[in-house]
Amino acid sequence: MRHTWEDLLFLHWPIAYDAIRRLIPHCVEIDTFDRQAWIALVPFRISYLRLRALPRIPPASFVELNVRTYVTRDGMPGVWFLSLDASSRLAVCMARAWYHLRYFPARMSMTRDRDTIRFDAQRRTLDRPRPAFACTYRPIGECPSTDDVRRVRWLTERYCLYTTDRRGRLYRAEIHHVPWPLQPAQVALETNDMLAPLGLPALEGQPLAHFSKRLDALVWAPERLN
Repeated sequence: MRHTWEDLLFLHWPIAYDAIRRLIPHCVEIDTFDRQAWIALVPFRISYLRLRALPRIPPASFVELNVRTYVTRDGMPGVWFLSLDASSRLAVCMARAWYHLRYFPARMSMTRDRDTIRFDAQRRTLDRPRPAFACTYRPIGECPSTDDVRRVRWLTERYCLYTTDRRGRLYRAEIHHVPWPLQPAQVALETNDMLAPLGLPALEGQPLAHFSKRLDALVWAPERLN
């Protein structure tokens, strides 16, 4: 598939290794930076989505929110999605069926006022309360600080995702793109209930926040590993 991601925000927090380990099957290892596990929330817009040799998939654009952590298998670091919410029901159905990802339909909006972006999401679910997320953000600089470059690259430059199907079989899908064009971001986080369904505690402290205006990516079909 070809994707175009726009106005993307990375929000990263350190998190206890044991809290993440219980959520991830042992066929992959939890990846750590200086012995620290991490979790991220990533709101963005998909403005282009097309399967190879097929027309562009409607709608023309939709909004998405990912909750993710980092794993490795056979020396290949990647992303593990704890949950994904999208405003497109078609995209949710496709990703669940083809990539075995934990996608949910959600009511979502993303608006821009000059350089400030407003993002709101609430999962469509029968559970109460419904997980919700709301924030505003904007870029505030040209590039990450020199002291933080190594950690930011470790967090963001990952070129595959891992997932399992209902039978517990592990898959890897490779992702190809240029290095992330990142800027520091200023964030006002209003609501974040996305971790509650995972049984994780509320995140404390200010996250590492980075913004990317646009990135084109190729996502390959998942390959079964076991």
